[in-house]
Amino acid sequence: MKRGLSAAAVLAAAMGSWAPAARTEVAAAPDPWARLPGVLARIVPPRFPPRECPVAGHGCRPDGTSDCTEAIRIAIDDCHRLGGGRVVIPSGEVLTGPVRLRSHVDLHVPAGATLRFTTDPARYPTVPTRWEGVELMNYSPLVYAYEEEDVAITGAGTLDGQADADHWWPWKDGSRGQPSQKADRDLLFRQGEEGVPVERRVFGAGHFLRPAFIEPYRSRNVLVEGVTVRNAPFWVIHPVLSTSVTVRGVTIVSHGPNNDGCDPESSTDVLIEDTLFDTGDDCIAIKSGRNADGRRLATPSRNVVVRGCRMRAGHGGVTIGSEVSGGVSGVWAESCKMSSPELDRALRIKTNAMRGGIVEDVFLRDIEVGEVRRAAIEIDMLYEEGDKGAFPPIVRNVRVERMTVARAPYALWVDALERSPVRGLAVLDSRFSGLSQGSHLVGVGDLELRNVAFGP
Repeated sequence: MKRGLSAAAVLAAAMGSWAPAARTEVAAAPDPWARLPGVLARIVPPRFPPRECPVAGHGCRPDGTSDCTEAIRIAIDDCHRLGGGRVVIPSGEVLTGPVRLRSHVDLHVPAGATLRFTTDPARYPTVPTRWEGVELMNYSPLVYAYEEEDVAITGAGTLDGQADADHWWPWKDGSRGQPSQKADRDLLFRQGEEGVPVERRVFGAGHFLRPAFIEPYRSRNVLVEGVTVRNAPFWVIHPVLSTSVTVRGVTIVSHGPNNDGCDPESSTDVLIEDTLFDTGDDCIAIKSGRNADGRRLATPSRNVVVRGCRMRAGHGGVTIGSEVSGGVSGVWAESCKMSSPELDRALRIKTNAMRGGIVEDVFLRDIEVGEVRRAAIEIDMLYEEGDKGAFPPIVRNVRVERMTVARAPYALWVDALERSPVRGLAVLDSRFSGLSQGSHLVGVGDLELRNVAFGP
């Protein structure tokens, strides 16, 4: 540590009795939260003509066994052709294959309706997508929009991907005698590093890279509101290269492997609010592409706002990384509640020297943490490949205000690179209790603690 409070002082404070930590005098900086209204003004949810296009009118029977894929497709295409409106799923159990959204269409799943997606991989065509930060041709996401505008999924009903221990999830590790994704994952990453053209990175049928659940790709003015989403094959809500995205009032319960709740990737102006996350991986994970392929596109995620959310199980509450080769700039998270014996961290930044990229301007305030099982605040530059690459990441200007923690082994855990220390880390007006380990600080270039209390 070169400026601010020493690591020894932080450790002593974290393990000692309740007392405010020493202050460091710094010049007043502009309030980063003053920029938030301008960001929110640009996030415009879509509006739709007052037209309803019932799927039931195209022969869909909501009995849980009849295939309604074609009825949903016809309703969406007709609604789009007429200028847009609401495509209404009937009450009951509606079985479908993948759904392709079109511009100016709101896929409405009302209370009492459950849209269940087939688990047969052969039903999912090959489309342009992104998998763990690398572009490819792969299985269609369960709900997919490509180069569309003004699209939505709304309602108080349920979307169920039906992934479980026998369907989709075993591909993670080849469990239950099923194939493993490892060979395909290794091949895709190799193709990304070698610059193989995307149209030649063909996976899908005969391969084992699981599709995302909801993916607007290169789209704008996107809304996901009110629905419950369960049992995703892979990442749950994955906006890619998209602009003006709103996720509001959604309930996400999906405990499979890599079941991140919401992963804005290389996207700009994203609002995630009043949403419940109960997931098998990170609740929210902001990304921008992996390694060479992320640097090829060079498209950061910018201006992501998280507010009023609840995080239960997951690897991290608000996470950035690890696929951040394109950079992340401008994250505001406020008024969130996080607590679970199955939640590992509240704020998590994960990256390494293969990823590179700049993570900057990350601001949290009014975060209530009941319990986490690892650290309240974690910045890890040694994730996976660690310091082995030629692209040391940069993490700077991370500010946490008014965070209260009832129980955590560590208050702060920072493992940064000697050649790229964390700069501008500040924790203000916060209280960390129930600490069993204190704090771990390696590679912190400067740290400001102001009115911060630590205690057992």
